Amino acid sequence: MPQKILNEIFGYTKFRRGQIEVIEALLDNTNTLAVMPTGSGKSVCFQIPALVKGGLTIVVSPLVALMEDQVSALKLLGVEAETINSAREREINIIAWNRVIEGRVQLLYLAPERLMTDRMVKALTDLPINLIAIDEAHCLSRWGPSFRPDYEALIKLRDIFPAVPIAAVTATADKSTQDDIVNKLFGGKGKIFVSGFDRPNIHLGVAMRMDTKNQLLDVVNEHPGESGIVYCLSRAKTEKIAAFLLEKGFNALTYHAGMTADLRRQNQTAFMTDTGGMIVVATIAFGMGIDKPDVRFVVHMDMPGSIETYYQEIGRAGRDGKPAVAHMIYGLDDLRMRRVFIEQDNSDLDHKRREHKRLDALISYCESAECRRHALLGYFNERQAVQVECNNCDICLNPPEMLDGTQAAKKILSVVLDSGELFGQAHIIDILRGANTEKIRSFKHDQLQLYGSGGDIDKNIWRTILRQLVAGGYLNLDVAGYGGLSLYPKGQEIIDGYRVFNYRSDVIRSVNKKKIQNPKRMVIEKLSFAQSELLEGLKEKRTELARKRRVPPYMIFSDRSLMDMAHHQPKDKTAFAAIHGVGAAKLRDFGADFISVVNNFIYK
Repeated sequence: MPQKILNEIFGYTKFRRGQIEVIEALLDNTNTLAVMPTGSGKSVCFQIPALVKGGLTIVVSPLVALMEDQVSALKLLGVEAETINSAREREINIIAWNRVIEGRVQLLYLAPERLMTDRMVKALTDLPINLIAIDEAHCLSRWGPSFRPDYEALIKLRDIFPAVPIAAVTATADKSTQDDIVNKLFGGKGKIFVSGFDRPNIHLGVAMRMDTKNQLLDVVNEHPGESGIVYCLSRAKTEKIAAFLLEKGFNALTYHAGMTADLRRQNQTAFMTDTGGMIVVATIAFGMGIDKPDVRFVVHMDMPGSIETYYQEIGRAGRDGKPAVAHMIYGLDDLRMRRVFIEQDNSDLDHKRREHKRLDALISYCESAECRRHALLGYFNERQAVQVECNNCDICLNPPEMLDGTQAAKKILSVVLDSGELFGQAHIIDILRGANTEKIRSFKHDQLQLYGSGGDIDKNIWRTILRQLVAGGYLNLDVAGYGGLSLYPKGQEIIDGYRVFNYRSDVIRSVNKKKIQNPKRMVIEKLSFAQSELLEGLKEKRTELARKRRVPPYMIFSDRSLMDMAHHQPKDKTAFAAIHGVGAAKLRDFGADFISVVNNFIYK
């Protein structure tokens, strides 16, 4: 039955890795947590059991936009799905609810705060609910990257509906988060399926902050006419970077919590329906539920808070399986700000300790001299997933030079000590380079023994060494104060001659120019000139149909489906039914339109 539904409704011939195991567990009424990479088809894992079981499936989703998109996509497949949410008119919600109680709805999408009201829970207990699915399940855990208090109430579901199996799906959960979800949601009893964290089509790159705007242009210029997301730490910075991109001729929009809900919705819709070339410059307010398949790059202008957050955000790139880029730009100020955010969070000491450890892991990833993919998957205990160099990260393609920095480190550490362990990066470097600043004169730091001793070394090199001393635990960065530096015991050992210090040289390099795709990991069907012409015609038809139905073009058909059409050129419905992603409903609703494009092209 699952295979039949996959073929006839979704139009796919085979399941992706990890899907069938999750589906079978849910059909066996086992509570199940599925941790799967973004773009790997997590929704199918609960949608197919919902259709096999019959009755009503409740799907918990964190965002209105995400619910609306999933419902629209299911309706295009011929599946009876509905959502009741705060963005809809009351009359529309009433119509949807009446369809639910009449038994005409197979999947009902609700936000956790609406589901867990006494009134909704009471109404649902009278209905034939056969499955509950919780999307973005990491929101349930305080250990996850985006905890939402509204999700915590979902732990009551197993008591309210004790005979109903629960599916929890997420792309972002390390071992501690997985255990937390299972304990809270399933009472410790249930199956966990982890089908991998590797996204081999995404090129991973990290660079220290030097010339931020030009570093951003390095990435954007490599993707003319393609969609991307640029993440910034503050609202003000999103506005500044978006204005810069507009000035340079790019189509850029902003998205942050300081904007009105209508403007945020308008900008998100514009991005989701755009067929190429739009860039959203956003804070972390933008992202969850963004299922646009053709995002070609994600740039972090500032360091995220943890590897989980970073993984979640870069996962918005390359969901169609084609090459994409994830590039991070960061500096020492990022480390300080992230520490400040953790300390200012209204949480207990144990939670803060865990968050500091998570930030430590991200810093190690950034400063690593080994394959980025090895480092990233190692955090998720999946290092074995990449046996050799990935050939798709900045480290593998351009290995960094490791240099002996013991003497330079000794100078930095000594100046930090001699100046009283009170001052930040910029002032320490000014002392070493012999700068004549008011601050140096007022504190008489021009009289220190090492004043001017590093004038022959470029300021950026000093920054590199100093940042890696902080990352390596030789220097402490005061997060409660103003970024003052002080020595850790390891730093004193360098001064005393008991330790050596090697550092990784930082080189600003173009993100994509030397990129080599691993042929075993990237298989992209090549089209002839004529087939490429047909593909453009098919895309125009897709856009026309999407506008009529007010949905993003990819919901009509994915690029992969259009490429399949361009390659095989189906002339009738029998041939069209064999195209990737063509199920019964799409054959009925769109077959004639696309077959007409193919035939007009062939016989023109």
